[in-house]
Amino acid sequence: MTTVVIIVALALVAACALAFLYARQRGGHGIRRRFGPEYDRTVARHDGDAKAAERELHERLKRHGSLHERPLTPEAREQYAERWTRIEGGFVDAPQQSVAEADALLAELARDLGFPDGRDFGEQSAALSVHHAEHVNGYRRVHAAKKGDGGTEDMREALLEARGLFDVLVSNGTDQPVRRHPHHAEGSGKA
Repeated sequence: MTTVVIIVALALVAACALAFLYARQRGGHGIRRRFGPEYDRTVARHDGDAKAAERELHERLKRHGSLHERPLTPEAREQYAERWTRIEGGFVDAPQQSVAEADALLAELARDLGFPDGRDFGEQSAALSVHHAEHVNGYRRVHAAKKGDGGTEDMREALLEARGLFDVLVSNGTDQPVRRHPHHAEGSGKA
């Protein structure tokens, strides 16, 4: 009888250990799935240490996961869209100024939606990464490009990538595009 109890106890311990390992492994996949490219970027920043990256991402979730974006009024959406169109339109003549203005506009837009103030870029981009992981890298690229370290093509690519975050933020999290002005053509060659 005691042998049966010992065998059952060992089986239960083994089952619990396997369940724990499975849950832990799925947790990593869940965080990877939630953060997408942001997960990979964070792992790379931690020199391939997935556990350290996951700890950082879990901390971001804890700090910013409960943040609820405030909706923009239709008028505010239109004003932001007009400003972005002007920024893109000015890129050919003043690329450095355009990326600096795009960086400032994204910081202001994020703040107006309820994200941390843009004066602390790291904190604001961390919060954005929790809610918009697929697009936050464009904001980071524009922020870095405004320093002028890269060439015009780098700035153009940064502005194009940042537009993805802009579009998501200004659409209040919907997939409804903001009306673009007729003089702004997607394939016009402008940023």
